[in-house]
Amino acid sequence: MSYNGYTAYKTNQNKTENPRDIEYRLLAQVTSSLMRARAEPEAYGERVKAILWNRDVWSALRVDLSDPENMLPKQLRASLISISLWVEKETRSLLDNTGDLDAVIDINRNIMAGLKPENHEDSQEPGVS
Repeated sequence: MSYNGYTAYKTNQNKTENPRDIEYRLLAQVTSSLMRARAEPEAYGERVKAILWNRDVWSALRVDLSDPENMLPKQLRASLISISLWVEKETRSLLDNTGDLDAVIDINRNIMAGLKPENHEDSQEPGVS
């Protein structure tokens, strides 16, 4: 399966689904992939794939956040765009083996906490029992 940025983000959307639910689900999927990569450091190819997928997800979010028709408050959009730029920078560090994968996972999980689907009170975040 190919994950190429904004196209992958947009094709994941289902018109009957709330955008917050879609974003939550997508971040949950990529975060689970990052957590598997952390648990299996010898699987270098899978680690790189997960890291690049996460970068692509954040890049797609940045494109969406930059859209003038985005309904989020301006300050929140600016904060999320800043996070996406940090993820871009941290991705380069991760690929050089100098980055902090735990920090990237924590960022995703914190954003997921804010997006948690309202109609899925019992849904779990990756790594939470």
